[in-house]
Amino acid sequence: MLVQTNDDSFQADVLNSGGVVLVDFYATWCGPCRMLLPILETLAEENPDIKIFTVNVDESVNLYSSYDVRNLPTLLIFKNGNVIARNVGAVTKSEVDDLIQFGKNSTE
Repeated sequence: MLVQTNDDSFQADVLNSGGVVLVDFYATWCGPCRMLLPILETLAEENPDIKIFTVNVDESVNLYSSYDVRNLPTLLIFKNGNVIARNVGAVTKSEVDDLIQFGKNSTE
């Protein structure tokens, strides 16, 4: 299940959660972002051991600027509170799954 996070809950949701967390920075007006949504929903069902959050950049200005998000969609993989991977732009399901697997296998 995808969960939305924002400036107020990001610390608890993502940084303090431990383990692998995928964060999707998106906007409702972004076509590639809308195409990515069903992929993320499927991957969330297939990977119950990780958390997947979305961040609406129009509502969470502090977050996207602090993580230097300049293009949408931007996916960040966090492990134990640290960014360990980034992907910018439209991606396929297998590319997102590769990011998730990288996070799971990373020793960071």
